[in-house]
Amino acid sequence: MKHIPRKRFGQNFLTDELVLSNITRVINPRPGQTMVEIGPGLAAMTRQLLDGLTQLHVVELDRDLVARLKKNFSPEKLVIHEGDALQFDFASIPVPEGQKLRVVGNLPYNISSPLLFHLAEIAPLVEDQHFMLQKEVVERMVAEPGSKTYGRLSVMLQVRYHMELMFIVPPEAFDPPPRVESAIVRMIPKPGALPCDIKKLEEVVTKAFSQRRKVVRNCVAGLLSEADLIACGVDPQLRPETIALEAYVAMANLLSSRQV
Repeated sequence: MKHIPRKRFGQNFLTDELVLSNITRVINPRPGQTMVEIGPGLAAMTRQLLDGLTQLHVVELDRDLVARLKKNFSPEKLVIHEGDALQFDFASIPVPEGQKLRVVGNLPYNISSPLLFHLAEIAPLVEDQHFMLQKEVVERMVAEPGSKTYGRLSVMLQVRYHMELMFIVPPEAFDPPPRVESAIVRMIPKPGALPCDIKKLEEVVTKAFSQRRKVVRNCVAGLLSEADLIACGVDPQLRPETIALEAYVAMANLLSSRQV
């Protein structure tokens, strides 16, 4: 029976064999690695990943798709975690000593940002992440200071990851075709991430980018003074989208140092 994609789950199934092969080549799954796929769907990517892996974990919310997966794969090859990826504890997946978890998936566009932040909490446990996302989101993730797309998402992810847009995927590669272009992004956790109070960074960045057209002094008024900005090496007259990651980290750490 043909599975009808469900809008509430943001289901767009990748069907283009060439694109699937290209993604698998970029991921390069190898025997003995511990990998989890988020949203395996109709298992088009799952099958290709299993060609290179000994075993694969998957997280799937749709009960009908879970039933299909159980019917088509042995539990020794495919370990199925039924539930919402936003609530799933990825750190619970057992990984052999000396290894780290690899994460892949065609992420539902309607939950992509919160899911990325959920995964960021376990970044030290992860070797790499490869995701299919809306191209616009990936462009924001990898944007550099001075770019129109540089913002909260850029800063909050770049503090933890090196990221690279690998290639673009057209709408016709999916069933049903989404209304936007997609892109594959590679995310590698930074081994020597900048020491930072993430909650304070979130506070600073959210306030800074809430009024992009204003200078940063006005954006963070009430949180940081002009003298504070200067102490962090930031020109108070700059606009938020021109300020480097390291400067935002410095602002967050200054706030954190004032906590009793």
